[in-house]
Amino acid sequence: MIPLTVVDVRDAEPLVAEVIRSGGLAQGPMVERFEHAFADVAGTRHAVAVSSGTAALVATLEALDLRPGDEVVTSPFTFAATLNAILEAGATARFADITRADFALDADAVAAALGPRTKVLLPVHLYGQPADLGKLTALAAESGAHLVEDAAQAVGATFDGRPAGSHGVGCFSLYATKNVTTAEGGVVTTDDDALAGRVRLLRNQGMRARYRYEVPGHNYRMSELHAAVGIPQLRRLSELTEARRRNARRLSEGLAGTPGLDLPAVLPGREHVWHQYTVLIGPHAMLSRDELATALAARGIGTGVYYPRLVFDHDCYRGHPQVPDASVEDFPVAARMAEQVLSLPVHPSLSDAQVDTIVATVREELGA
Repeated sequence: MIPLTVVDVRDAEPLVAEVIRSGGLAQGPMVERFEHAFADVAGTRHAVAVSSGTAALVATLEALDLRPGDEVVTSPFTFAATLNAILEAGATARFADITRADFALDADAVAAALGPRTKVLLPVHLYGQPADLGKLTALAAESGAHLVEDAAQAVGATFDGRPAGSHGVGCFSLYATKNVTTAEGGVVTTDDDALAGRVRLLRNQGMRARYRYEVPGHNYRMSELHAAVGIPQLRRLSELTEARRRNARRLSEGLAGTPGLDLPAVLPGREHVWHQYTVLIGPHAMLSRDELATALAARGIGTGVYYPRLVFDHDCYRGHPQVPDASVEDFPVAARMAEQVLSLPVHPSLSDAQVDTIVATVREELGA
């Protein structure tokens, strides 16, 4: 089997052993060490480690002091964590369509969705390529809204030479399958001293000093063990990212011209980190997206569908007071992507022979 994802954190064993020998497992010096290393990657003064990417989003939105009725404009084509965080922070979700080019928010659609209660623009950097941060940053400034980047899949990516997570407030996930993983974990990145301090307060039950509560908070702390797993990957991030880019180039070269297959592209001014290599299976392809996924699985190649439905298109969100009525038909590009996207293996552990096998198998199944 050629799996969609391979997790290899064996180089963390010495640091994990160091933590175990120390006897200090809760948040401490190893977490601080991880934060400094992550801030270097993100190009920000602060990187605040938390327990998950969802926690990063919730803590950030709460730190921005949203009030009931305040609106967050985001993508309908994303993982549920993006929407769940908005709801947990007490805000109202508004959606804008995406572009085919980068699977991220369409700035023109965002402009149309802005209203008097818009307080946050929340683009999602999907698959490892940043959204159009130039236009979205300008829109946020013009409307007086905060820019919060859901950069869960984009550690190390850049827009116009600046890292993802440094244009607004960055929210990263360190889940087991991410390009940098701590098994579970997240990070908030910012240059705003006050915001970073607020997030640190919220992650620690609202305490700066023990048993002196300043605000209602959460237990969003990262453990020393989780930080120890992540530090070696940050050291090797350039190497790991280049392996993903090399595999993506080989896939694109080999799959070019395959009937019915639309390949991903790196847009000008952006550096893609290829969390996923996501193709589109068009309506004129020999097989549908799901048929191709089934055929590849039968031949030992793992695939993934991120995401098969728009995020609000589930019973649990219908009628929710913080999710105003939205229809799939209102977001035609996102709806089409949900029907056609298929992610192929691109992880750093792939051999050249495995990449060649993926290319040959996909081409054969689609009649190339």
